Amino acid sequence: MRLVIFALIFVCNVVFGAIVDDIKTIKSLELELTNANRFLEDGNNAWMKRYLNYQSYQQALANLAHTKEAIAQLEEKPQTIAVQNELSVLKRNLIALEQQKKVLDIYKDLPFRELTEAKELEEMPSVTNPLLIVRAYSYIKKADEELKILNANYKSLQENLKWLNQKDSAFKGLLEIYQNVPNELRNVCRSNYCLFVSTEEITKAYEENLNALTVLETTKEVFNTTLEIFTKETQENKARLLEQIKAQFFKGIYIGITILVLIGIAFSLKLGVRKYIHDNERIYTTNKIINFLNITLIVIILLFSYLDNVGYLVTVLGFASAGLAIAMKDLFMSVLGWIVIVVGGAVHAGDRIKVIKDGAVYVGDVLDISVLRITLYEDITLTTYAENRRAGRIIFVPNNFVFTTMFSNYTHGGMKTVWDGIDFTITFDSDHAKACHIARECAKKYARGYTESTRKQFTKLRDRFTLRNTNVEPRVFSLLEQNGIRISVWYLTNAYATLALRSSISAEIIDAILEEPNIQIAYPSTTVYEGKRKVKENLQGEAFKSVRVGDGAIPPSSF
Repeated sequence: MRLVIFALIFVCNVVFGAIVDDIKTIKSLELELTNANRFLEDGNNAWMKRYLNYQSYQQALANLAHTKEAIAQLEEKPQTIAVQNELSVLKRNLIALEQQKKVLDIYKDLPFRELTEAKELEEMPSVTNPLLIVRAYSYIKKADEELKILNANYKSLQENLKWLNQKDSAFKGLLEIYQNVPNELRNVCRSNYCLFVSTEEITKAYEENLNALTVLETTKEVFNTTLEIFTKETQENKARLLEQIKAQFFKGIYIGITILVLIGIAFSLKLGVRKYIHDNERIYTTNKIINFLNITLIVIILLFSYLDNVGYLVTVLGFASAGLAIAMKDLFMSVLGWIVIVVGGAVHAGDRIKVIKDGAVYVGDVLDISVLRITLYEDITLTTYAENRRAGRIIFVPNNFVFTTMFSNYTHGGMKTVWDGIDFTITFDSDHAKACHIARECAKKYARGYTESTRKQFTKLRDRFTLRNTNVEPRVFSLLEQNGIRISVWYLTNAYATLALRSSISAEIIDAILEEPNIQIAYPSTTVYEGKRKVKENLQGEAFKSVRVGDGAIPPSSF
């Protein structure tokens, strides 16, 4: 009897010990399930969120089909009040399910499309010039970013599969334990608060996990292929672009060296011009031509280096030429005017010219002649003194003025002098011969140097122009006017300092005439005669006036 009792106790201990071991195993497996669920049910887990949405869509389809089937069955039954009420409830549920299905339609076929497909990149650029290098690097950066995102998604998918496989193994272990000792184990699990207390619960959870595992493994296979293709394509494009960038880099170096050589040649030519040419005007013109040719060569080099289809450019320019000729008429005329000015030599840098435009008169020195305009500096001249009352301005004159506007060049052909005149009026009873003599002597005194230089310049100009009157001595004219005898003296003066010489000669003439008692300057005056008889005969009480007016100096002519 004791032996039987001991045997029973031993068996109970063995059974109880086995159950305790199974409970420990179950707790261990449930801990694995808890850890896996903690990762898989995280709100930031994009894969499981999309899978749940996909599962919700499938469930909505199933519920929709079940509801339609139930409605069809109820419609075949007699329409009692209970049936109608139930049918009304099912139809409302059907509307709600259809709305739910419509919302979840995006998860119908490709629930993981956003995670497994890269965003569509812009067309890969072809690096044909340095400006496209930035675009190429931008394309490479975007492609690398997309590849990085896909790799991160793929890594996240592998993590999800790892935890799903862990859950799958845990569920298999639980099913094996529950199937061997189901009854005793169920009671013990209830007392130990296990997650599952029945084989049915474990089986249902296992099937749900297996479904998720199957879907994600299938997605992984497709994703793996997509990732390999995108990685290979990205690497090929990146290598191609880097090769093009490298080619453009060396091409830019070669072109830069060529441009530097052209600039060096132009600089050497300018040094040679300064060494062998001593005329400043020729130096300036030659430098302008060198600059123009140098820039033209550089533009042609850049054009043929970076323009893929020159014929296409010629065709476009051919069609656009008519419109450009109208829209940019002034611009083209200015360029043509520049060619006429440079080739014809009508104006040079340093010349003093006079331009009349829309009634405004401008006299200034040419600072620069560019392709589009002439830059003048407005000096103090007779024009600024008599008309503008302004000086020191920088004036820009379009080159097309040579075709439409009258202009004067005071220093053309090497001439540095112009004729200037001073007029004054003396009374009829003055010694006009003496006045002419004084004016001539004063002009000779101050204009002697300019007279000699002009005589030499006229000798040179005879080879280029027909000069009939080469008299350069000061000239004096005495003319009868209504209010006296006008004395007009003309002399040669520096084209850049006419106002200063006029002032000096005028002061000298005045001082000399004031010393002559038989020469009187005529100036505006009024003589009034009053008589009592004339006043009386005037009914309005005004005095009778006899006026004698002698006209004074006429305002100087503008130049």
